[in-house]
Amino acid sequence: MNKRGASIAASLTAGVLVLSACGGGGDDGGSGAEPTGPISLEFQSLSDQPAAIEATESIVDQWNTDNPDVQVEIVPAGWDGIYDKLITQFNGGAAPDIIHYEAASIVPFARDGYLADLSEWMDEDFASDVPEGIMETVTVDGEVIAYPTELQSYMVFANRTLLEEAGVEIPTGETMAWDELREIAQATTTDGTYGLGWGLKSPTAAFMTMGPTFGGTYFEGTGADAELKVDEGELAIPELVNAMNTEDGSILPVSLTQSGSEVLASFYAGEIAMTMQGSFQAANIATDAPEGFDWVVLPPLEGPAGAGQAANPQTLSVNIDSEYPEQAAEFLNFFTQPENLAALNEADALIPASGSAQDLMAENLSGEQGWDVILSSGQHFTDAPYLFVDLYAQWKDTVATPAFQRFLAGEIDSAGLAEELQAGWDEISA
Repeated sequence: MNKRGASIAASLTAGVLVLSACGGGGDDGGSGAEPTGPISLEFQSLSDQPAAIEATESIVDQWNTDNPDVQVEIVPAGWDGIYDKLITQFNGGAAPDIIHYEAASIVPFARDGYLADLSEWMDEDFASDVPEGIMETVTVDGEVIAYPTELQSYMVFANRTLLEEAGVEIPTGETMAWDELREIAQATTTDGTYGLGWGLKSPTAAFMTMGPTFGGTYFEGTGADAELKVDEGELAIPELVNAMNTEDGSILPVSLTQSGSEVLASFYAGEIAMTMQGSFQAANIATDAPEGFDWVVLPPLEGPAGAGQAANPQTLSVNIDSEYPEQAAEFLNFFTQPENLAALNEADALIPASGSAQDLMAENLSGEQGWDVILSSGQHFTDAPYLFVDLYAQWKDTVATPAFQRFLAGEIDSAGLAEELQAGWDEISA
């Protein structure tokens, strides 16, 4: 591990208040101290939806009932501003025992030595039940720094009526080729209706998450030694979107400047036959779609390199300065039991990290629209190299997103896109 604060201290601003007292609390001091009586563990939870809050509270309540000597206290915290809050907490010695976050953002804290290595405490059944690609997202320098819990994939939602009216046979295989998506979009594009709407206002996450289907990884190496790679695999999906827009005329143009949620209005109105959305939108569509709206989730998209999507799971980590890291890990072993993980993901409309929880959730949601297909996408998650790149967040916000937006707007061509992505990386990594 690097020296404490080496990579995140730069994010601190003048005037940040120094907090006091480590969250775990206790009389013995020192990480790993043996408890002399009932102990309390602070669990900083980011769950902000009512159903997810209720599911989290139910899991914690059951633990507290079964474990009177190790009591867990939920400390609610929202997602907004949590990165800066964690920086302040860690540097002030006030971080909670158990930390809820996501793989993409927790890695810097692990590299700076703020998170405990959970390898020796993680339940072997859970570790072996999580796909290798997902486990790799929470493994830093050979140490397991978090339990992966919830994920989303990108799925194609379709208006069954419009597809059938166009003579399209609804795909039912385990996966669907990108070429088939393009063909269906062309077939369902008519006067007043576009085949596809894809909210690409912030395109980088979607392109990089789905890039592995074409072999696109974007980065080689890790940390400060990482190098950007922009080749055919990385450009394949942006080029496909551009071709569907400019050559086929099958993408609703305004959707390229909208968020995914904004595109749903066009989907409900029958202005688009299909829409690319985060898988969690299944719950919103089921609730918000007009009465009688007949929709279906199409199989996970597959490219020449398979159907893998880069995983960025929500995570649960343990503060290395917690007085009771082993007890905290025992709680996480309980939290990630299949029935608990399935209940939490069902509440959040997300995909469990473990296969057993996915199976249980599929059983619980049997007959619910689209969820059998969505959960099947959980079998294809793969590792995400960008998670371990020190300057990724800066490159994403200041270089990649503006460059992708300019490309989709027709201001630069594919070669210009590759040049801007590389030149921007070279500048910030110099």
